[in-house]
Amino acid sequence: MEGHDMLPLDRIRALLLEHDDPRHLERPADFDLVTSRNCFAGLVSSVKERFGPSFSSGLGQDTSFYGVIDVPADTTGLGRPLYIMMSNFGDYFVTARVGAGEDVPGGEEGLPEELATWFDGVCTELGCTFVPPELLREPYDGPTRLAPAEDVELVAVLVAAGVMDEDEEDDEELGKTNWYDRYFDYM
Repeated sequence: MEGHDMLPLDRIRALLLEHDDPRHLERPADFDLVTSRNCFAGLVSSVKERFGPSFSSGLGQDTSFYGVIDVPADTTGLGRPLYIMMSNFGDYFVTARVGAGEDVPGGEEGLPEELATWFDGVCTELGCTFVPPELLREPYDGPTRLAPAEDVELVAVLVAAGVMDEDEEDDEELGKTNWYDRYFDYM
C-alpha cells in the first residue's frame, strides 16, 4: 500500500454519477453476487486483521448497500465507533466514518488521515473504490428519483387537499438528498 495515492474527489464524483442507474435502485443490472461476496469478505478480513475480532458485520436487504461492518469504540483507538459500508454499485463503492451513532445529529466525522489512507489502500487492493464520507454528504444531483424528492410531492398534495398547512412544511431536510442516500441507504 505504500506509495498509493487516493483518487481525486472529482474522479470519485464522476464515478458516482457514471454508475447511477435510475432503472435499478438496489443493485445494478450487472450485479455479480460472487464478486460482491468476495469483496465484502476481503473488507471483513482486513478489518479483523487491523482491529481484532470484536466487530459485527451484516448484509443489507432492500438497500443499495451490500453490507455493513461496525467496529466498537473501544477497539478503534479513536474513542468512537467505526462504521464501514459497501455499496452494490460502482466497482463497489465503500465508505467509512467514525461517529457517536446514527441518531446523534452532527455526531459523525470523517476518518483520521492515516486511517483513511489505510482504508483506501485496502479498497484499492480489493478492487473497490473508497468514497470519503464528506463527498457523500454533497447534494445528490443524479438521475434517480429518491424517496425525499417524493416527500416534497406528498407535502404539496397534502397542502392542496387541506390536510396540512403550508406552515407545517418547514422541515429543512424535506426533499433534500445526498449521495449517501443513493448508494448507502434503504430503497
